[in-house]
Amino acid sequence: MVDSFAPSDQDIDRPPGTASARARIWLLAVACLSVSLVISSMVALNAALPDIAVETSATQSELTWIIDGYTLVLACLLLPAGAFGDRYGRRGALLIGLAVFTAASLAPIVVDGPVALIVARAVAGAGAAFVMPATLSLLTAAHPKSQRNRAVGIWAGVAGSGAVVGFLVTGVLLQFWSWQSIFWAFAGAGALLFVLALTVTSSRDDDAAPLDWPGAVLIGAAVAIFVFGVVEAPIRGWGHPVVWGCMAAGVACAVAFTAVELRRRHPLLDVRLFARPDFATGALGITILFFANFGFFFVVIQYVQLVMGYSPLGTALALAPLIVPIFVLSVTTGWYLPKVGLRVAVTVGLLLIAAGLLCLRLLDLGSSYLDLAWPLLVLSTGVGLCTAPTTSAIMGAVPDEKQGVASAVNDATREIGAALGIAVAGSILAGRYTDVLAPDLVRFPEPVRERAAGSLAEALSVAERLGAQGGPLADLAKTAFLHAMASSVLVVALVVVVAAALVAFWAPGRDGRQSRLVRRRAEGRHRT
Repeated sequence: MVDSFAPSDQDIDRPPGTASARARIWLLAVACLSVSLVISSMVALNAALPDIAVETSATQSELTWIIDGYTLVLACLLLPAGAFGDRYGRRGALLIGLAVFTAASLAPIVVDGPVALIVARAVAGAGAAFVMPATLSLLTAAHPKSQRNRAVGIWAGVAGSGAVVGFLVTGVLLQFWSWQSIFWAFAGAGALLFVLALTVTSSRDDDAAPLDWPGAVLIGAAVAIFVFGVVEAPIRGWGHPVVWGCMAAGVACAVAFTAVELRRRHPLLDVRLFARPDFATGALGITILFFANFGFFFVVIQYVQLVMGYSPLGTALALAPLIVPIFVLSVTTGWYLPKVGLRVAVTVGLLLIAAGLLCLRLLDLGSSYLDLAWPLLVLSTGVGLCTAPTTSAIMGAVPDEKQGVASAVNDATREIGAALGIAVAGSILAGRYTDVLAPDLVRFPEPVRERAAGSLAEALSVAERLGAQGGPLADLAKTAFLHAMASSVLVVALVVVVAAALVAFWAPGRDGRQSRLVRRRAEGRHRT
């Protein structure tokens, strides 16, 4: 029974690391379910976009913001929300987040129109911003340092698998019900988790400094403006003034945040942490991991559905094997990480991710599921090797009283990496697809050329109504998509390889120290 694992009243608000074993098990279950809900919500609506477009008359831009409005608000509020939990109580932050998320998930059931849906998703993102850092910081505060790697590994495995879980749940719901059923599921799960969260052990720092509001405003603005520019890049183009202007303004706000934090007695985030090899490796590793992960998902889901012809549920089932290596390697982090060290684990993991992406370039129009499955397993093995070690590196570098902020850094790097991955992969895919297909469209009427050049989905829709010419058009569009996909995954893989080289050079090894070359250079600068 659930109650047999629930903590007693004496367990509530214990000092960090002193919760009972039974309370820690229960807390781990609630934390993992909560973070899985938040991450599933990031991707769950992708498969429902065609139905939403028909029923709400949403434009392509509005459909984009129905997905990305949630991510944008989530990303920009993570650090302030994490600091709020450290200051006022992490369980309280979790409860606030679940309550806001649940209420916002009910709104799309009773309101109509794309604008109302975008607003509801943005409010849900605000709730999610309180949930994500609270779940991880509650875990690290409740576990003694000797036991944290295992708990963080399980949490990271669940978080890393959340996207696939979201696809699976959405596929099942859409198989039997309308797209509104997704929001009923969100609201029901959120309400249940709110009740369960009332029973978990809380923690906070009794001597926590007041919230750094100037820092919170600056970092929130930096992330929000930068991510907005990234999200708009596939729609407007990377050279558009709004895109590069927002990205430049976001960087400027980040620079201002750094300057302010270095002068404050109690900063929201001690930016000097990024000079620590373990913290910097964790932040870079998670950013690149999610850059590759979400760029991959953006491309491969279209391939599976539009080229291989799978349904949304079939697509989710096809991607389900990704979960196994991610979860197994995350749970066993405490066994292999001390033996190989952070440098080897993350470097090998990133290289496997790059190898899996490059193997996707071997797919063609007649590829079977097995041709797709083995690159997925190579990639997911790399993801599993990176996920928990990078998270543990960030959390281990920060004192107990700042675990909420550390968790928020971990989560913010995920969101920024995901937004960049989708933007980069999407931009290359769209541009390359149009360039490859355009010369072959000259034999078709202008209305057909215009629609077919927009996307593979539109090309296949047009082909269905063209009669005898439909088959050749569909084959040309699919071939162009394969060329575009190959270019997209190549660029993403090259970015991952560069990051792997940086980690191999900079990250600490099994003994917690950096390579001799890095140490010698650091010692030389110190003597100078």
